[in-house]
Amino acid sequence: MAERRVLLLGEGNFSFAAALCEAAGSRVVATCYETEEEVAARGRAADSIRRLRDRGAEVMFSVDCTKLKEHFLLAKREFDCIYFNFPHCGRKAGVVKNRELLSRFFHSCAEVLTQDGEVRVALCRGQGGTPADQPKREWHNSWQVVAVAAGAGFILSDVHPFQAETAHGYECTGYRSQDKSFCIEGALSHVFTRSSPLLYCKPLICEIQLERQRISFQVPQVLVDKINRGFLERNSNHPVRTIKEKLTAALSQAFRLQSIDCCLSLLLRGHLSAACHSNIFWILLSPEETPGAEEMASGRAKAVLFSHVDFHEDTDKNVQEGCQTPEQCYLRPSLLPYAQAIIKSTSFVPGTLYVFSGPVFRKCRVSPYSVPVFHEMLLVCAVNRGSENSFIQMVVDKIKTSIHSFHQTISDHKLTFSLQEATSLATAELSDFAAFESKLGEVQFFLCVEAGTWDCSEKGSCVGAVRTAPYEPAGRDLVVVSASLNLDLVAMLICAIDDWRMLWTSDSRFLRQFPAGELRIFRSFSLYPPSYVHDVSFWLPDEEQFDDVAFHTIAREVSGEAVASIHLLDTFQQPGTGRNSLCCRLTFQSCDRALGHGEVAAMQLRFREEISQRLRVTLR
Repeated sequence: MAERRVLLLGEGNFSFAAALCEAAGSRVVATCYETEEEVAARGRAADSIRRLRDRGAEVMFSVDCTKLKEHFLLAKREFDCIYFNFPHCGRKAGVVKNRELLSRFFHSCAEVLTQDGEVRVALCRGQGGTPADQPKREWHNSWQVVAVAAGAGFILSDVHPFQAETAHGYECTGYRSQDKSFCIEGALSHVFTRSSPLLYCKPLICEIQLERQRISFQVPQVLVDKINRGFLERNSNHPVRTIKEKLTAALSQAFRLQSIDCCLSLLLRGHLSAACHSNIFWILLSPEETPGAEEMASGRAKAVLFSHVDFHEDTDKNVQEGCQTPEQCYLRPSLLPYAQAIIKSTSFVPGTLYVFSGPVFRKCRVSPYSVPVFHEMLLVCAVNRGSENSFIQMVVDKIKTSIHSFHQTISDHKLTFSLQEATSLATAELSDFAAFESKLGEVQFFLCVEAGTWDCSEKGSCVGAVRTAPYEPAGRDLVVVSASLNLDLVAMLICAIDDWRMLWTSDSRFLRQFPAGELRIFRSFSLYPPSYVHDVSFWLPDEEQFDDVAFHTIAREVSGEAVASIHLLDTFQQPGTGRNSLCCRLTFQSCDRALGHGEVAAMQLRFREEISQRLRVTLR
């Protein structure tokens, strides 16, 4: 195993480096900013330097931490760990200058650190500006270390007390550039790692089979990094798949069960009511591209992507009114239509519990629990009329018992489930489960959960829905019961994941926490991510209803899901003209990637341009 290469910067008397050098398996390079003559005048420095050299460490002087690549040959630039204890510009430099020092330092580290390396920065009490500091300083009066590091592509992966007592012989020095000690009580060591880069995905064309026809379509930009991720495939160890497999196994012990493993098309074709129009990802076959006889014979056709806000006025009106032209396709918002097809088939067996699973797609507002794509698990069974309520209770009890069992193996916290009648939760938010499939049965109950900050006043607490519908074939007095589960929300509950975006991260550190399909409590690898606030005011177009779902979808798209929340701050109606204006606040924050000021500024600019063009609002 290769030795770990460690670089220490800004050493005062080299006592910390000497203590660290005694640890086995590390090749130490210890440096300071001052000349060798200046350092020699400090107490204990000469003894520490001797200890270092006796152990084979390299000692360097006059090293500028903001220009590291200039001090090392190309072959010696890659370090596994970089230490910078108590950085300071010297003398009475204020927080702004020290932030600038850290910014240049982190950018310099990016040029000499290995891909999986770490940067360790020790700061005095309160300097970092994170919630780990006790007491915490005002943000403007701190060094804002996490935001500064983010600008260079680093995230804070750990923070813990700086334990000087573990470094034998360590003595801090350098107070105001003098050979004097300073207080390190309450100091913290911040551990930074490289962030995976922000994704700016190119347009993606997807080809699928739809009703014996091959269709190529452009994937909506907001879904490009989420389509075909394969979370439920056999070789996946994603917690969503683990939960699906464990639930299926538990249900098979209580019911005659059949999993529908055949490939279900991502697209559906047909007409939907105007009520759910803005929540659908539409794929339209325009008249000039409707397949002709030759294309139909060859089984190939092209599809063009339109979003709700991109339609021409006449086309938009046709879609909302359910007209037959142009022909409509859309990304599936539910798996229920496939269940309906099975129910109508001759192979359908009443009393058998059919299990469907796969990703579904719905435009939605931005929130930690609102997901534009999630994995649905759908259970469908036809039972004798009059027994549907007892069957529902049996299924729900089995789901609750199973989820409790999964959760209790990894956590002591209690989950409280409840089956609530749909009438008691008939809000626009919680009725999302019912918005798309009213023809396939009315929702009777919602499966809700309370855990930690989750309660039934939040959308995140509703993880499933149960609906009933009459069995259509004549002569059979049966009722079809279907139960849908949002597997993503269930995974968040069990594994203590507080942001749905983490389930979809491309950072390998997420899946490494779930080896061999195990369920574990998730530990975030990005602590206290910086947030940035942007307010935008605009006039609404005359005589047009504002589509806030489209507004939120554009924010998701232009930021790569880096918008954590959107709130309406104010409304205004201009006297005389009656023109209406809105003021909204966007909070940018990434749960898994470094997000710097420059990147957010570019996102804000593009967002303003996009809403102006696509929603026809006038910016103020």
